[in-house]
Amino acid sequence: MLFKYKAINSEGVNKEGEIDAPNREVAISGIQRRGLVVISIKDEAQKKPFLSMTFFERVSTKDVVILSRQISTLFEAQVSALKAFTMLATNTENKLLGRKLAQITDDLQAGISISGALAKHPDVFSDFYINMVKVGEETGKLNQTFLHLAEYLDRQYAITSKTRNALIYPVFVVITFFIVMILMFVIVIPKLSAIILDSGQEAPIYTKLVIAVSNLFVNYGFFVLIFFVLLGVWVWRLSVTEKGKIYLDSMRLSVPLIGNLYKKLYLSRITDNINTMLTSGVPIVRSIEITAEVVGNHVYKRILKEVADGVRSGLALSDAFNRYGEQIPKILVQMVQVGEETGSLGTILKTLSNFYVREVDDAVDTLVGLIEPIMIVVLGLGVGILLVSVLMPIYNMAGSIS
Repeated sequence: MLFKYKAINSEGVNKEGEIDAPNREVAISGIQRRGLVVISIKDEAQKKPFLSMTFFERVSTKDVVILSRQISTLFEAQVSALKAFTMLATNTENKLLGRKLAQITDDLQAGISISGALAKHPDVFSDFYINMVKVGEETGKLNQTFLHLAEYLDRQYAITSKTRNALIYPVFVVITFFIVMILMFVIVIPKLSAIILDSGQEAPIYTKLVIAVSNLFVNYGFFVLIFFVLLGVWVWRLSVTEKGKIYLDSMRLSVPLIGNLYKKLYLSRITDNINTMLTSGVPIVRSIEITAEVVGNHVYKRILKEVADGVRSGLALSDAFNRYGEQIPKILVQMVQVGEETGSLGTILKTLSNFYVREVDDAVDTLVGLIEPIMIVVLGLGVGILLVSVLMPIYNMAGSIS
């Protein structure tokens, strides 16, 4: 639970802040251990409205990148951790991040390590981020660690944003296509089909099919809507189970063109993660396990966990990867093997990461170049076929009358 408090320190200075604790008594004890006298303490959960603004607030990857660069700069200038986080908490533009940094400052003041304080906010700082900070604390190179984190997150943010933005246009076109088709079936086709039916003329089979689909939407549209709502609920319930997540992520990797793009994106993330952690001194098995948690795809998550088990049991990383030929390309396995034999695994992984980043860039450019004309043609053909299906009989009927 989150408590907001007002207190006075030994010098009579008023202090305000927030503290996480299971109950009010533990919260008061934690504040008193910091040498403060509690004036008032309130449970934040009790005063939040039904629709809290925090529902709409979030900390983006860009915010974390900027924060990491700022921390690195302050540590480089020999600013203490407590002072650095205090400064950042009061100067950050993101209010949610500011509140979290204030809580981190309180934890640092209570004697908790930086990695331990960050670990209390998993919605902002991933396992990868926390473990990197922990290594930085152990090696005494926190400024370099935060700089590496900023550069890593910047790379991942850039490639993920480009991939996501490339898929926005196709999704928009597909949604537009379905909306146009539904409007055609509900509004346009019934009026034209009424002319055909009133004429008593025998309609072609494709015209009957279009009219039947139109009648389905007009007469049973509510039930069709319920069906799709139930289908959406079923997909959502499937997506919260482990087997469902693996199945849906596997389907994503199987989609033509888009699946190949996602595969390259995850491979670039895997190689970049492992390289960054190995370079920072994280053991290889732990690096693979952490990468499994942040890769963003449950198929590759399962693979990486099994690879970690294989490496722990004595297998070489290349041999462990080689068991998954469908998801892990041969070129990656061969390059990792070369890195192991020459003792330059980190350099090889960095080269592979750069290679897959370029592959993602090329795949995104190709996808955008192909999808745009394809979607326009499909949209035009769909509307054209519908109109021809009902206009041709009307045209024939007009010709027979004349």
